Amino acid sequence: MFIEIHLLQSFAPSNLNRDDTGSPKDCEFGGVRRARISSQCLKRAMRTDPCFARATQVPLGLRTKLMVRELKMRLVAAGKPEESAVRLAARFVEAFISKLDTKTAEKVTDPRTAVLVYLSQGELQAITEGLCAKWDALLEDDSKVLEGLVKELTRAHKQVTSAPDIALFGRMLAEKPELGLEAACQVAHALSTHRVVMEMDFYTAVDDLLGRDEPGAGMMGVSGYNSACYYRYARIDWDQLVTNLKGDIELAARTVDGFLQATINAVPSGKQNSHAALNPPSLALAVVHKEGMAWSLANAFEQPVRADREGGYVGPSLKAIDAFWGEVCAAYGEDSLLKVAAFRCGAAETETPHLATHLVAGEAAWRLAVLGALQSER
Repeated sequence: MFIEIHLLQSFAPSNLNRDDTGSPKDCEFGGVRRARISSQCLKRAMRTDPCFARATQVPLGLRTKLMVRELKMRLVAAGKPEESAVRLAARFVEAFISKLDTKTAEKVTDPRTAVLVYLSQGELQAITEGLCAKWDALLEDDSKVLEGLVKELTRAHKQVTSAPDIALFGRMLAEKPELGLEAACQVAHALSTHRVVMEMDFYTAVDDLLGRDEPGAGMMGVSGYNSACYYRYARIDWDQLVTNLKGDIELAARTVDGFLQATINAVPSGKQNSHAALNPPSLALAVVHKEGMAWSLANAFEQPVRADREGGYVGPSLKAIDAFWGEVCAAYGEDSLLKVAAFRCGAAETETPHLATHLVAGEAAWRLAVLGALQSER
């Protein structure tokens, strides 16, 4: 069983997700340039949305190179001397999960891992307790004790986690593949439903201490931006999510609820102080499948939509996705569909006949419909 989420979201002029030149990311699709928001950017916005942690009732995992520092702080809080805590934490981290970066200036006092590691709060607590329990032997540099602790903790956390965000988005550790976790969620890059041309903003900043007879600006520059109606798609593998969360079905259900809320709320933070493009989705469609293939609806926009005579891309995008949904259902059948639920906001005059029977009264009812489908199949 899996849950698919489809959104249409129109953003006002903005630069939500920049490339290495500082310009909004884009790509080619259907033979024309499209605005794009990367999957990584969207997942970060979802993961850090307050609704996610509030719904799951579990703290987020930590993605960091500062694992040694975190363990040191926890060991010191447990009453261990700071110098010994740094030394033992560094030894443990290198044996357990990653080589340390020997090139950083802080390699002695604040060693960093060579790669980002992603661990739950529960895993960090278990490591801290394990180090404290074997503290005296580890201080004597007993390699067998360290090796035993590493094996014990690896077995305990092998291919499972207590952090819902890690369960959703997975983790990959080339140095420690047994601690890797298959992601239960796939998130596509958001693509504009239409052709997009980047625009440029020339800006200046005033130096407040310049005299009236001193001409010139304190600073000037150029910044790229665009505006677009995006199609967004995500898919959750329910069975994989439950497996990743150690079989905890209730936590998995709360994770889906948090993910639905966070997906609606997820707005990238890029350049928002200068654009404030805080625009909610115009359409949210959720589909619960019991089997069969996944249905991304991106090809509804393979031929880019055109603005209406009076302007606007939301209405034509709604028409395109509605028509394509009807075609997909006709071509592949609806036997695998457990539940389809959608809600709309804006473009009220645009008719969506294929989705009309699935419309519910707003975001809360939309989430309840999805969770009810999951409950009925447990």
